[in-house]
Amino acid sequence: MSKRIFCGVLALGLIVSAYGQTSLSSPYSQHGIGCLADQSQGFSRGMNGAGIGLRQGNIVNTLNPASYACVDSLTMIFDMGVSGSLTNYKETVGGVTKSLNTKNASFDYVVGAFRLRRNIGMAFGLLPYSNIGYKYIAATYLDKTNGVMTETHEGSGGLHEVFLGAGWQVLDELSVGMNFGYIWGSMDKSVTSSSTTYINSLARTYSVTVNSYKLDFGVQWQTSLSKLDALTVGATVGIGHKLGANPVHSLINVSNSVTTSDTISNGLSLPMTYGLGVAWRHGMNLVVDADFVMQNWGSLDFPGIGTDGKYAMQSNILKNRYQVNVGADFVPDPLARKLLKRVHYKLGGGFSTPYYNIGGKEGPKDISVSAGFGIPLQNSYNNRSMLNVSAQWVRTAATGMITENTFRINLGLTFNERWFAKWKIN
Repeated sequence: MSKRIFCGVLALGLIVSAYGQTSLSSPYSQHGIGCLADQSQGFSRGMNGAGIGLRQGNIVNTLNPASYACVDSLTMIFDMGVSGSLTNYKETVGGVTKSLNTKNASFDYVVGAFRLRRNIGMAFGLLPYSNIGYKYIAATYLDKTNGVMTETHEGSGGLHEVFLGAGWQVLDELSVGMNFGYIWGSMDKSVTSSSTTYINSLARTYSVTVNSYKLDFGVQWQTSLSKLDALTVGATVGIGHKLGANPVHSLINVSNSVTTSDTISNGLSLPMTYGLGVAWRHGMNLVVDADFVMQNWGSLDFPGIGTDGKYAMQSNILKNRYQVNVGADFVPDPLARKLLKRVHYKLGGGFSTPYYNIGGKEGPKDISVSAGFGIPLQNSYNNRSMLNVSAQWVRTAATGMITENTFRINLGLTFNERWFAKWKIN
């Protein structure tokens, strides 16, 4: 019981402290609703976030709620994760290349799962959805009369999700699941312009608060290929809908405090999201998973300043997003006495397209690779709890735009204890 109390206090402390820290620093987060977050857990982060087809009883896999159906009936699982990153930015203007480095750290997620009854598993937790964090200054020389015009761009905020999910094993080979989430957060962006020859300065601000629901469905079908090999096919659908949020755009004359504002009713939406994953398992030693995800952002309008200078819904800001992730997990001998033979070795890679346009051009694409370890925290007969450590490199780039190279370290701690085991005295 003391260990459980300690784990609960530790998780609460991490959550409270981490939400006061900056978790992102990217100029690309000014577009759309920010940079979309990785919602995978520690086990699959070393596999570059692949997991729609993963089906294991000792992990919480929120990427496909159908996986909850196979949660071990004797255990209560808690999983929490943190990460730290170093990002290098490069931009070439007029043949001159400039470079900048930033550091960030964040609390990423906390989730749990347990068996509700036979063939039914439950899960719950807190996940990130999107992040906004940037500040930069752009200067433009106009002429001798008007001098230099500077614009300060700044933004913060993001969206978070708390969810409750369930998975049901309908047949021996088929399970279905659902996540019902509450999504909330605020987004604040501003552009302040001033000139060396004018006293007045203008500021544009964009702000919105979100409080809505999120609904995701999943299915997994598993079949044996041989005595050692099994194949799992998973599919997910995220329901798109309006968020009921009212974005506000304000134009402020800083010198004389003159303000005009425009509000768009129900101006933000979540897209329909479709995912497909295939996982192959060989005995207790190897798992390989490949995922494909499509988010239908292109069908959504988004608030913006049109060619007429008015703040209104625009149809050319967002575009469909496609993502592919492939990962593998290998353990030499999960029943061995030597620790190194029980360690899980992970490797993965992925590619994704942007969900927004910048100035009428497609935004930057992401290329990523990852590697990691899953280290059992107990002896060879009860190696249920796990420390997952992984490293990931992500390159975000597009022709004529800023190039980001991010190196990220992920730490995930999975507590897997036999809360529901019955003791028998002979």
